[in-house]
Amino acid sequence: MATTSRPDALTFEVADLIGRVVTQYHIEYEQAAARQSLTGAQAKVLRLLALEPIPMRRLAEKLQCEPSNVTGIVDRLESRGLVERRPDPHDRRVKLAAATEKGTSTMHRLRESLNSAQEPLARLSEQERETLRDLLRRMLGEEAGTPDEYRELSLSTVPGTP
Repeated sequence: MATTSRPDALTFEVADLIGRVVTQYHIEYEQAAARQSLTGAQAKVLRLLALEPIPMRRLAEKLQCEPSNVTGIVDRLESRGLVERRPDPHDRRVKLAAATEKGTSTMHRLRESLNSAQEPLARLSEQERETLRDLLRRMLGEEAGTPDEYRELSLSTVPGTP
């Protein structure tokens, strides 16, 4: 019979630290979303759509919720001009949700206001941040060399910014 080893003190400490960072981030994320007149769920949808247009069903899968919930969130974002629905160029039966220019700018402002995410990371060098990113990706089963989709959200790519 195989025995499972109990996590050691270091593993418990690392897990606790990750949990505290995530909790701090979620609290501030909700506050930053509210400053943009968004709910946390709306901000999460907008964050995903600011990266790329996504079919509605895949959006629900990414958020791990029912498609009807996503429809309501996208409806509210669309009514504010932050997202739009468009036909998928590869399959016109599929509707893609996509961030508008206003939605991308709103998402950028939200991300820029996330102090808890930025300040602790600012204490690390670029090399340390890359190492942390690669370790987190490895923990999630992703390859360390996965293209960095978040570079697209840098200040230089936001419409209307110098």
